[in-house]
Amino acid sequence: MSRRVVEVAPGRLDAWRLRFHENNADPDPPQRVVALERFDVDPVAVILVRRGGYAVGLSSGDSLLAHKVGSRYVQSRTAAGGWSQQRFARRRANQADALVGAVAGHLLRLLSEAPAAARSPAGLVTGGDRLLVADVLRDRRLAYLSDLPRRDLGDVPDPNASVLHRAVERAHAVRVTIEERTRH
Repeated sequence: MSRRVVEVAPGRLDAWRLRFHENNADPDPPQRVVALERFDVDPVAVILVRRGGYAVGLSSGDSLLAHKVGSRYVQSRTAAGGWSQQRFARRRANQADALVGAVAGHLLRLLSEAPAAARSPAGLVTGGDRLLVADVLRDRRLAYLSDLPRRDLGDVPDPNASVLHRAVERAHAVRVTIEERTRH
């Protein structure tokens, strides 16, 4: 048996379930729903970070209340050896630290300038490079976000405005786990 997860918009869940059950009406269906996971928290803070780009935002429902998207150069690995290798590794680390600092700063600014109802998010949505997201949340001013209910979107494309909007939609989607029988 294998499992897969699909994301369904909350407003479409009833129709999706009806269609799923119609397509799997056999007494011994080839697939079945084994779990539903909802993320019903609002408002949420969104942090998407990858080497070279970031997107942060505050959302209520499917709409973004405030957001900031940007890019920062982070050098990729090099084949150089010896002193050069160490110098490039230090440069990469410094560039990644600058990226993390910029993301934390922008999120703090968004939180401070947001409408009163969104200044204290009830949940957190993350995506991209997990280590960079963890570094952002290590900022003592944002540490409280780590305790909020979280939905991780995993690896996302390079963050831009459309990726951020899609992340907000995915944040509230119902995750349906489907178990499929393997055929012999």
